[in-house]
Amino acid sequence: MSENKHVLISNIQRFSVNDGPGFRTNVFMKGCNMHCAWCHNPETIKSTPELFWRAATCIQCGRCFDACPMDAINPPIDPEEARADNSTYHKIIRENCNLCMKCLEVCPTGSLELVGREYTVEEVLDEVEMDMPFYENSGGGMNISGGEPTVHPEFTRRLLEGARARGISSCLDTNGNSNWEIYEPLLEYIDVFLYDLKHLDSAEHKRLTGVGNELILANLRKLLEVEARIWLRIVVIPDYSDSLEYHEKVAAFLKTLPHPPERIDLLPFHNWCDGKYKQLGIKWIYADTDALEPSLLRPAIQVYKDIGLEVTIGGSGFE
Repeated sequence: MSENKHVLISNIQRFSVNDGPGFRTNVFMKGCNMHCAWCHNPETIKSTPELFWRAATCIQCGRCFDACPMDAINPPIDPEEARADNSTYHKIIRENCNLCMKCLEVCPTGSLELVGREYTVEEVLDEVEMDMPFYENSGGGMNISGGEPTVHPEFTRRLLEGARARGISSCLDTNGNSNWEIYEPLLEYIDVFLYDLKHLDSAEHKRLTGVGNELILANLRKLLEVEARIWLRIVVIPDYSDSLEYHEKVAAFLKTLPHPPERIDLLPFHNWCDGKYKQLGIKWIYADTDALEPSLLRPAIQVYKDIGLEVTIGGSGFE
């Protein structure tokens, strides 16, 4: 776990309306303790810098090939061939790359991009505070996301403390897969936990995330026991967590908790992130899976409404 003065941030995204109350500024930290097969932010899984390569804008000029000292660049080919849907060509030989950035320095089109810049707590807060007028008018604030923020517990705590000192509301987007001793010191600074539930069955959870769910369910129960505000985010993945029977089991589980979450956000699978996988040179098992049509979730929505819960699709507006 990192306790550095700096943390790698992949993006600071402004004007989000689906990740907590009001307009929010999303701070995406790099580094995660799970490996969800459908991850929509694959650039945040590793806690190290990475390179995006965009075939769509690459003119195959060969400058990066000439500049690389590590034999980590494939020779240029016809640009249209590289951009073809069935192309297996990728510019970067990842196992050879030492991230010296010589290629990025000579790229004339910006087709190579560094993912992950070091920020201090103050640098992050300065960026977030720029949007203060939007928070004041909407009840918004900062959302710490990733990756998984609790992989960087000390940085996350100091970021939350700093936000409180500046009068900025904070949400924590978490997978719940960290020890309670990490969450407990954060409680007083977090207005809403955006808490992920990937799968109710531990074996199924482990199959597609790499870890079981025992710790995650235990932490959810503890957070509700101390009356933390929870917006439970239930991912809906085709042939995994999309059946009505599955949501009936989740609803039955929720009735066993100390009290229900404040609301349920159903997060339907989408494949808009396919480009990120291609830019990272990663073969994505869901690349050919169609996005779930939100209207198909109506039966699941009713299951949660029937036990008195408020429900959204994607965190945007009540259904």
